[in-house]
Amino acid sequence: MPRPKHVPASDLRLPDALQPGRPKGDQLREILESVATEAGPGRLMPSERFLAEHFGVARGTVRQEVNRLVSDGVLYRQHGTATFTAERQAAHIDMLTSFTEDMKARGVVPKTKVLHAEVLSAGPRIAGRLNVPPGARVFRLERLRYVEDEPFAVERTNLSVDRFPDIELFDWETQSLHRTIEERWGVHAEWNDTAISAVLPNTHDAGLLGIEPTQPCLIIEGTLHDQSGGVIEAGRSLYRADRYTVFTQARRSPA
Repeated sequence: MPRPKHVPASDLRLPDALQPGRPKGDQLREILESVATEAGPGRLMPSERFLAEHFGVARGTVRQEVNRLVSDGVLYRQHGTATFTAERQAAHIDMLTSFTEDMKARGVVPKTKVLHAEVLSAGPRIAGRLNVPPGARVFRLERLRYVEDEPFAVERTNLSVDRFPDIELFDWETQSLHRTIEERWGVHAEWNDTAISAVLPNTHDAGLLGIEPTQPCLIIEGTLHDQSGGVIEAGRSLYRADRYTVFTQARRSPA
């Protein structure tokens, strides 16, 4: 995303006043969405105080409509109360390809920072998802993903060390997990059980992603399987909803 820039009020082409006879909140939301679209991504929006004074509406009304646009991914908050236009990049989530390959296919240069990489004893839940006995050795990998130097997602995944011995020895900031598994162990991803839900990030994850805790995110929880049905990995990752869009296709089976 481009570095946020200040947009002078004179460049925003705000109407002088709201029209009588229509709800003020609806009009304000339409105006702000239009301004955000015209201004382009990463641009600083007028303050709530300025908008309230300019249009003669209550500060609470402005905040309510800004919050709605933040929830819709049109705007995002940063550095306290500053509000910027969001870059609404429609990124397809392909659960069978690696993040690195997916981003490179879009002509985007990805970057990865490893937050944690360690071998642990599997608790009952992770053991069940990986189909290994409780207490089995599991490699837990937590990575912060960047797109064009902007934090994009916190990916957390678990893999069986018995199935992938020495997996903890690789440099996961420079190597693709899926590609390495294919090349080193000959295991190919075939299908994925995935659950996607909307959440607000906790304070820790919001800090990692450089967003406010009020910024909606997507939790993507999946279990990746190989061609024989064996489990490759089980993960639960957090993606910024203003930067990631989920596309799905559904087809009815013949009766």
